Amino acid sequence: MKIKLFTLACFLVAGSLVKAQTTYQWKTGSSGGYTYKYVTNDPTKTRFYTLKNGLTVILSQNNKEPNITYKMAVRAGSNTDPRTNTGLAHYLEHLLFKGTDKFGTLNYAKEKPLLDKIEALYETYNKTTDPAKRKEIYKEIDKVSGEASEYSIANEYDKMMKSIGSGSTNAHTSVEETVYEEDLPSNAIDKFLTLQAERFRAPVFRIFHTELEAVYEEKNIGMDNDGRKMYEKMLNALFPTHNYGQQTTIGTIEHLKNPSLVEIRKYYNKYYVPNNMALIMSGDINYDDLIKKIDKNFSYMVSKPLSLYNPAPEKPLTQVQKVDIYGPSAESLYVAYRGYAQNSRQSLLLDLISSILANGKAGLMDININKQQKMLRAGAGYNQMKDYGIFILTGSPKAGQSLEEAQKLLLDQVELLKKGEFDESLIKATIANIKLAELQGYDNNDVRANATMTAFIQNRGTEWDKTLASTDAMAKITKKEIVDFANQFFINNYVSIFKHKGEDKSIIKVEKPAITAVKTNANEVSPFTKNIISAPVKPIAPKFLDYTKDLNFGKAGIADVITVQNTENGIFRMSYRFDMGSYNYKLLPYASQYLAFLSTDKYSAEDISKAFYNLACSYSINVGTEITTVSLNGLQENFDKAVVLLEDVLANCKPNEKALEDLKGRLLKSRENAKLNKASILGGLMSYAQYGSDNPFNYGLTNDEIKNMKSADLIYLLHNLTNYKHTITYYGPKTLAAFSADIAKVHALGKEFTPAAPMKKFVYTTTDSNKVYFADYDMVQAEIRWVRNAGLYDPSNAAKIGLFNNYFGGGMGSIVFQTIRESKALAYSTFAVYSSPNSKEKENTMIAYVGTQADKMNEAVAGMNELLTVLPESDKSFDLSKSNSLNGIETSRITKDGIIYSYLADKKLGFDHDSRIDEYAALKPLTFADVKSFHSGNISGKPYNYCVVASEKKINLEDLAKYGTVTKLNLEQIFGY
Repeated sequence: MKIKLFTLACFLVAGSLVKAQTTYQWKTGSSGGYTYKYVTNDPTKTRFYTLKNGLTVILSQNNKEPNITYKMAVRAGSNTDPRTNTGLAHYLEHLLFKGTDKFGTLNYAKEKPLLDKIEALYETYNKTTDPAKRKEIYKEIDKVSGEASEYSIANEYDKMMKSIGSGSTNAHTSVEETVYEEDLPSNAIDKFLTLQAERFRAPVFRIFHTELEAVYEEKNIGMDNDGRKMYEKMLNALFPTHNYGQQTTIGTIEHLKNPSLVEIRKYYNKYYVPNNMALIMSGDINYDDLIKKIDKNFSYMVSKPLSLYNPAPEKPLTQVQKVDIYGPSAESLYVAYRGYAQNSRQSLLLDLISSILANGKAGLMDININKQQKMLRAGAGYNQMKDYGIFILTGSPKAGQSLEEAQKLLLDQVELLKKGEFDESLIKATIANIKLAELQGYDNNDVRANATMTAFIQNRGTEWDKTLASTDAMAKITKKEIVDFANQFFINNYVSIFKHKGEDKSIIKVEKPAITAVKTNANEVSPFTKNIISAPVKPIAPKFLDYTKDLNFGKAGIADVITVQNTENGIFRMSYRFDMGSYNYKLLPYASQYLAFLSTDKYSAEDISKAFYNLACSYSINVGTEITTVSLNGLQENFDKAVVLLEDVLANCKPNEKALEDLKGRLLKSRENAKLNKASILGGLMSYAQYGSDNPFNYGLTNDEIKNMKSADLIYLLHNLTNYKHTITYYGPKTLAAFSADIAKVHALGKEFTPAAPMKKFVYTTTDSNKVYFADYDMVQAEIRWVRNAGLYDPSNAAKIGLFNNYFGGGMGSIVFQTIRESKALAYSTFAVYSSPNSKEKENTMIAYVGTQADKMNEAVAGMNELLTVLPESDKSFDLSKSNSLNGIETSRITKDGIIYSYLADKKLGFDHDSRIDEYAALKPLTFADVKSFHSGNISGKPYNYCVVASEKKINLEDLAKYGTVTKLNLEQIFGY
């Protein structure tokens, strides 16, 4: 009876987020000579403009930081790819970074005839089937491309964005959209808009054949990703007619290798028109000034008649479909249903139902499967697209469990839903948690921009009111409506995707083409780019932290307290931060996982999860190697109840032997699954290279030690956790005095802390000769990481390291990216960084990476080694890198609890003040000679450990011996079990 009363009380408190029903109505406003539409009570204060040429402009003002998120959204993606040229929209996205007749070129008049010739050669290549003739044509393409590269300037776009101060240049293509994304300082709006307008005015498709190889490497990544293969097969089965299922965004191998520049140009001319595009900006803006500038820059665009993809309706699915796929990773499954159009009542129901089934805390799957450890993991979600949605149940079986058994467990939860066997309070708690997430999310510029972008893609933004009102609409849904709908929707109309461990025999090997490296002309600058770079901007003064003023320091008993007051809303985030972790206690990570399944004297494990969810609060325990953090966050109005509950859980949790045995089984299964994950294997190789056989990656319990874990040992750690030294941090509405008084009442502490066990220390290996560490894995690509221990952290080098990384290996304009990908077409993903540690007692690490098609491995290694040996000099690139580094510090704003984390991180590095002050001052006088000297002294001519994950069937181990002594490691050596 006590449990029911407690849960009801929690629900009533959380109800304050549910009760408020807001009216969202479209209104028309006028300001600065422009008319716009807006929705009343919109927390993002978004304005929707339509320019005379049809271009949609969506603006949202948020002046807390001097930064702006920008997105140019085009309502065209793989849905609108021609059936004969799949992957075309994605190709085009890549080419929109190559410039126009004004930038990206030294002499367009001389370059154009060569580009025209390349275009014609590709048309011939596309229509030629004889392999010998195709090779000859490609040889000519390669030759003419080399000639054209005499005039092209690779990645001038990125140079300009660096000069502007962009922190994130990117783009993506999906089924219904292609979106170009930037993050820029607000003082650079004029330069930025000039560049973006030019970018879309008359794009030139240059440096094409090397970019095609980059896209094909992206295809290789997909073929090595079992999750992506599952998703594509699921779409294919759910949508036998619609392009959602019939055309993949990346395209078919046949089409990727037979591109048509003519078709790409047709596509651009058809869909990249103002009445099919939206320019979205969210952040530090002035509405009236910005709309005028956008109109001025983009008025050249001309509206055209437009016919978008208009598919025939899919026929209802009337039977269960089962699809089996194979790959080297662990087994898993999807159960997927075809959903409904965006903003439909049915989609609203499915969105709510997905949270009722799985919300990470108190959903049916959370309580009945995950909490009871009946599977390794289970989940549910609803993915909304324009024409249809996808409702997915996901799962990973535990040891000895078949995929069929796991699927039955998932479907059993759906049956409980259909029978109405769930508490109606779960609906209202779900609404409260969704509203809390919205309250937190809409404070972020990127979240705002993404939300309005999605609204434009799916309905031109005309239903933004419905988007804002959806949570209130969801709150009106009754349990009866959910049950009735579930019984109509969840019938034998699903697709089962079973991912088995095994060889994928459907993968096609494609021979690598003979590509001659093209010139990048990295030190050249077009007149257009020179004007953008040199255009003056109003400086933004950096704002550094003063920890003595920006933080509040106090005590709660013997614990230090650090707070920052939240004056914006009623959200709090609190943590107990312990100076110990798994290096002190090997059992601690397992104790934290065990806690999720334990009851107390008052409440069951299930009721604890429900109670936190009903409070719109959540807690977690993160056990790191050296720091352990117990976090609690949510609504301040529920703070007292949430802390009391958390303290009860930690102090009074009771052993559960069945839960422990189930946990042991899941841990052992997870360990076996990790051995099937190539990213984990590569991480293990790197740790082995840095420390030897006794390393942080494989430090932990053996399988036998896991099997022999005792409840008493785990419970002891949990019950005594708060007896160890820790700092209490708090970001919330309360003052330091009020918070300290409140927390001291419920967070009981003794007179002194219990000393923690000594921390495990690892010894860095000396990188005195080239060594190769190899692990065999069934994959298309070869992944290579260079790693070298590079000496103890020195704070005086921070500015030099940051600038070196910006110039050498970070971003599309970096030396590494320009050479490995742009010039030589050897990889889709590549980087190189000199990595600083998080503690003054640790060493720096030089790390480089290339992921490449296996038969390109030797060329890729040679290319990276050349860069590690000789630092190419580009005055322009250096100047832009330095400007970008300075701008990054000038426009960064550390706020909220970020101030606390910055202080703690600086303290660990030996600073008693904001370390950016020193870095900024040291950065200003640096020259290329300083960076070159750093490269010569720390990178060039040094031995490296090569960590290679690849298939022995696709590479020659003798080739690896050319780089150093080869050690082939088995999985037990890497993982330690």
